[in-house]
Amino acid sequence: MYSKNKAKCIMVQGTSSNAGKSVVVTALCRIFAKRGFQVTPFKSQNMSLNSYTTNENAEIAMAQVLQAEAAGLEPSYHMNPILLKPKEDFISQVIVHGKPVGDMNFYYYQNNFRKEAIKAIKTSIEVLKNEYDIIVIEGAGSPAEINMQDVDLANMKIAELTDADVFLVADIDRGGVFASIAGTFSLLKEEDRNRIKGIIINKFRGNLDILMPGIRQIEEIVGVPVLGVLPYDENLKLPEEDSASLSEHKFQENEKISVGVMRFPRIANFTDIDPLEYEPDVGIKLIELNDDIGNVDALILPGTRNTISDLVAVREAGLIDEICNLSREIPVFGLCGGYQMLGSKIIDNSFKESKYGTVDGLGLLDVKTLFGDESKIITQSQGELLGNGIFKSLKGELVNGYELHEGTTILNESKPFLRIIKGCGNHPKSHYDGAVNGYVTGSYFHGLFHNFRLRRFFTDYLRLEKGLDSLGFIKDDFEDIKKFSIDRLAEIFENNVDMELINRLLE
Repeated sequence: MYSKNKAKCIMVQGTSSNAGKSVVVTALCRIFAKRGFQVTPFKSQNMSLNSYTTNENAEIAMAQVLQAEAAGLEPSYHMNPILLKPKEDFISQVIVHGKPVGDMNFYYYQNNFRKEAIKAIKTSIEVLKNEYDIIVIEGAGSPAEINMQDVDLANMKIAELTDADVFLVADIDRGGVFASIAGTFSLLKEEDRNRIKGIIINKFRGNLDILMPGIRQIEEIVGVPVLGVLPYDENLKLPEEDSASLSEHKFQENEKISVGVMRFPRIANFTDIDPLEYEPDVGIKLIELNDDIGNVDALILPGTRNTISDLVAVREAGLIDEICNLSREIPVFGLCGGYQMLGSKIIDNSFKESKYGTVDGLGLLDVKTLFGDESKIITQSQGELLGNGIFKSLKGELVNGYELHEGTTILNESKPFLRIIKGCGNHPKSHYDGAVNGYVTGSYFHGLFHNFRLRRFFTDYLRLEKGLDSLGFIKDDFEDIKKFSIDRLAEIFENNVDMELINRLLE
């Protein structure tokens, strides 16, 4: 074992975004954890709309949550001290150590907040170094973005702060892999190039013998060995890092049951939908705003970083009437921002949420949402189903989730969805979450469909409506497949990458 206070840091950087940094960190966390090391993931600064509430009631990126799971750890805000959540017009909400500190544009963040960001990053590094043997660090984007190198907070600056050896991941699936590797090296400073100890080529589908001449040449060009080539495995089922990845994600649509999911311009926490994809008979139809909703058996309005702006976009796309008509025939489920849209009005007189101020909602639930001076709700939550709407026979069932929302919601005539046991729900003093009206349900709880019994009840309801047999509460396919995928990812990595060099560096 490595001595405490002397944690060894290794870092995974990429030639581009979506090169495979997150999955490599996940694999390494699982490998080292299985070997008995105390290992933790770390990403100094992440820009993502897929986030999670830790048991510290702190908000971090979902990618670090999966990596923590691979390491056998509870997620902590120290694993992702800075989270940037794009809002609109080049503005992002800045989350530091799990709590929002304000909305900032790029110029203000880099010129007025940079010292505070570095301070938070250094604090988290020190905490992790004192608690773990190995820190596996994930970079962001590419270290060769020369217009950003002087304000870097995620790549070589972090390698310098942690004295980390770096491994460079390149995605061969998008083409030009050798050019991307050589280009990255050519644009780095010499001291940064010297930190790179190995290259990993990701998402390979072809004949390795054909690739080998190129590998030998690129090793001569950059003077660094290619440690391995990871094959593309379509059977791996892991949560998407961010909504940007949805464009490349291939959903199974042609199933017996079709669940439509609105892809809002600022869609957030798409991982809420992940468990439904693994339900037998169920396919996911991702609906762009220029699409017709078409023939679906249920419709989900997911979370969004800007409820009002995305609601305006839905209205401008001419989809309001279609959603309202469908709500009289099939289940319509709104999650967080999607729930706020389902109400009669969203009141934003101070223009906190968007430039549009107060707007009318879809009017499918008799609730109103108010944006004002209230703090952002960041909490893990638990509620009891009240048995309203289609969930009548699940009355009394407990469900767990987490909340990440601004705005409070007031119920009028609509019945509540959950009685709050832990958390906030509609309003800090309401004791209830969500609302139900016929087929329409809304809730602030993220992670609802991660509750197996609620998810299976919902999909069994859809099965019975289609004349199919219900499956009952027998097997949680989602959790089984996710665990298998993490283990399989680690196995693929060990079988295709030279772990000996990594082990020597750690020694």
